[in-house]
Amino acid sequence: MPKSIQLYLHVHQPWRVRHYSAFDTGFDHNYWHETARHSGADNARILRKVAEKSYLPTNAVLLEMLNRHPEFKLSMSITGTFIEQCEQYMPELLDSFRALVKTGRVEIVGETYYHSLAFFYDRGEFDRQVAMHSNKINEIFGVRPTSFRNTELSYNNDLGKWADLHGYKAVLAEGWDKTLGWRSPNFMYQPIEARKTKLLLKNYKLSDDMAFRFSNRGWSEWPLTMEKYAQWLDAEDAPLINLFMDYETFGEHQWADTGIFDFLKQLPHEWLKRPEHTFMTISEAASTFDASDRVDVTHTTTWADSERDLSAWLGNRMQQESQSYIYSIGADVLATEDINLIGDWRRLTTSDHPYYMSTKYWNDGDVHAYFSPYSSPYDAFLYFMNALRDVRFRLLKHQERRGR
Repeated sequence: MPKSIQLYLHVHQPWRVRHYSAFDTGFDHNYWHETARHSGADNARILRKVAEKSYLPTNAVLLEMLNRHPEFKLSMSITGTFIEQCEQYMPELLDSFRALVKTGRVEIVGETYYHSLAFFYDRGEFDRQVAMHSNKINEIFGVRPTSFRNTELSYNNDLGKWADLHGYKAVLAEGWDKTLGWRSPNFMYQPIEARKTKLLLKNYKLSDDMAFRFSNRGWSEWPLTMEKYAQWLDAEDAPLINLFMDYETFGEHQWADTGIFDFLKQLPHEWLKRPEHTFMTISEAASTFDASDRVDVTHTTTWADSERDLSAWLGNRMQQESQSYIYSIGADVLATEDINLIGDWRRLTTSDHPYYMSTKYWNDGDVHAYFSPYSSPYDAFLYFMNALRDVRFRLLKHQERRGR
């Protein structure tokens, strides 16, 4: 039986709300774009900056790895909002992802188009966003996802059942200790009510060694060499090692001068030194390995923050109010059939918006602040709610016209 690494990388950029004031509400429906009059979160600038530091060099390294090592494979998910920004600002970046998929050894994992929390608020909208994502991936890459991950690796028994009913080969989740108990994330599992769908769980310790601890000079294992890391991987006495992380690990979270790109480049060389070692895509692993057990996840887990739950997005009243309100008007927004209004509303369902509203402290709070384009979580709430009020204003205008 082979011993396989499943390398999975997540690609996402949100449409950040600019500094949209109460004075804009009812008059200016531009929530997203910088102009001479508008300041705030510059989505085009952020995409280009991260592309130069992370996406483009990472894609170049991955393509070299794929060309040099026929056994090397990986999986990735790419949100619809990221693809939209590529189409608008950097078509050449999208081409670099196409080149990876064209090798036939890169799987695209399905998710919600807008990286939203719709599964927990509106299952109909969740289904629509998943279908939109599948259609967009097929349009851009010529493939349809056969495995699935929900936003921020959020998972519970209901999602496992949903994935099984919709015919996915596999669904991804965090290999959290409180869920697994004595069990290891390095085996194949099944959702508690699934008939066919498999459950692949992130090995968060080995994943975070690369994603978070790699450049930490205070870490007892620094510097981490690939020889040492490969020994850790091989020491895992199990058939699967699921390394799941953000794409921005390479070049953005871990800067190029840390040696992270050379580290990544060495992974297949070191791992494939033993003949039983291999790489598989998520769907390939699900088809190859039998489930060793079923996992019962009654409370939602995610891959974020120390709690590994939804508190990164729903932990305070601002976050809860913003999400309840936006989903409460969803059916009315969709009924307008106004594609611009619906598009703006759906961009506002992106989970990054409540994430920026987090008021957590210590290490988790530092992470939230690092990603936020706003000076405080209260500003994030203010600009978001101003934009949402304008969506409500536009909705009322539609309803007034229909009532005449």
